Amino acid sequence: MGYPRKLTRRFQAFDNFAISFTIINIISGIFSGFGFGLNAGGPSILVFGWIGVSAMVLFVGAAMAEVASAYPTSGALYFSAGKLAKRHKGAWSWYTGWLNFVGQVGGTAATGYAAATFLQAFIALQWPSYEPTPHRTVLITALIIVLQGLANTYTVHLVAVLNRISVWWLLSGLVVIVSALIVMPEHHQSASFVTHFANNTGFTSGLYGGMLGLLVTSWTFTGFDGSFHMSEETVRATVNAPKGITRAIGYSAIAGLLLMLALVYSIRDYDRVASADAPPVQILIDGLGLGTAKVVLLIVIGAMLFCGLANLTSNTRQIFAFSRDGAMPGSRWWHSVSPRTRTPVKAVWLAVACSLALVVPGWWSHTAFTAIVSVNVVGLFLAYAVPILLRLRLGDEFQPGPWHLGRWGRPVGVVAVTWIVLSSALFMLPQASPITAHSFNYAPIALAVVLAAATVWWFAAARRRFHGPVSYGRPDEVAAMDLV
Repeated sequence: MGYPRKLTRRFQAFDNFAISFTIINIISGIFSGFGFGLNAGGPSILVFGWIGVSAMVLFVGAAMAEVASAYPTSGALYFSAGKLAKRHKGAWSWYTGWLNFVGQVGGTAATGYAAATFLQAFIALQWPSYEPTPHRTVLITALIIVLQGLANTYTVHLVAVLNRISVWWLLSGLVVIVSALIVMPEHHQSASFVTHFANNTGFTSGLYGGMLGLLVTSWTFTGFDGSFHMSEETVRATVNAPKGITRAIGYSAIAGLLLMLALVYSIRDYDRVASADAPPVQILIDGLGLGTAKVVLLIVIGAMLFCGLANLTSNTRQIFAFSRDGAMPGSRWWHSVSPRTRTPVKAVWLAVACSLALVVPGWWSHTAFTAIVSVNVVGLFLAYAVPILLRLRLGDEFQPGPWHLGRWGRPVGVVAVTWIVLSSALFMLPQASPITAHSFNYAPIALAVVLAAATVWWFAAARRRFHGPVSYGRPDEVAAMDLV
């Protein structure tokens, strides 16, 4: 790909799959968004929305996987955009990179925020005198993200080991939770309950309220570009990275549906659960009892912490690659690699700092979580769309890698881009009514600020020196620089 090798290849096929499977993290995504879905569509949207959105995301993942096989680098989306564009390569690469950056920062922040919320729910169950507050949520989120930064600072081997553990944590946790919700509750809802629809968003349009509920599934299925970003640290990346993407989505779709059904059918009193501060926790308490609910909650919190760790790892590799091509302020700092650990330590802490900045509005806004989630979903999926769109524009000129879709490449890509455009527009709209300073969806503002800054910088200076991914020389010259 034209770069000297600075990152060691320690990720096997399973490790590459594990990074995306952990970031998707069905336990974290479903538990953190379940309450929102109960009020924005209810069981019908939670279940059938999961099935529909999962299918659409699989189209997106397959289209991305084809591109990943052709361009297996840490730069991933922005690198492939620069290579696939016929004209204005620098501009395509520039905006893709910045969308990917803000989306990944949003993912790290949102996962940390969710973990802090559920950690406080556990503390409140254990010590009833404890009162969760927005200020405490922000502070605990900051502590979580800093600790994840420390874990990412040391070795690639440590992160790989933790990601392997996370896969088994997720799978065993899923078995425990689903089994408990099937066996222990004295009462389950009837089969027809899955068609129950509810719109408690404040908007009069049930269609609009139900469409907002799709955010639950879309938020869960983000971050599978992690396998793409870890390409330079994965053996046989042209095959293992695309397999990691598609397998992570497929396995998560099936396992997530089981968990979603188990939670939905275990709801005892719908109105009481939907109005609870943490609806999934209320379902666990009602169906499993307080003691077992605490144990399950620890499984959920662990899944969220693993998810945030993997998300930060992916975020760091994107910063490393983007800086390597001189596309970020202070690029020479952010693409440096520690000679001892062979990890981009400074990029880790830039990712930590940016994620913390995105969490700050939670200090005063109770809708901060859904806004951060929207930043994560829209930023990432728009970044996913660009290389897929450019690959479609190339047509038969596209040179696929060993893993490809053949004649299905074009129709799959068209469906993927269409879904991304429609879903991104939806998640930029208001998510609660009446619209006030406290309920306003800040996602459009956050994205607009980043894109405006990127645009100003592009026309002021970057377009004269940034022309897309940089080549460091001929293959033999680049090989001589490897790990120097």
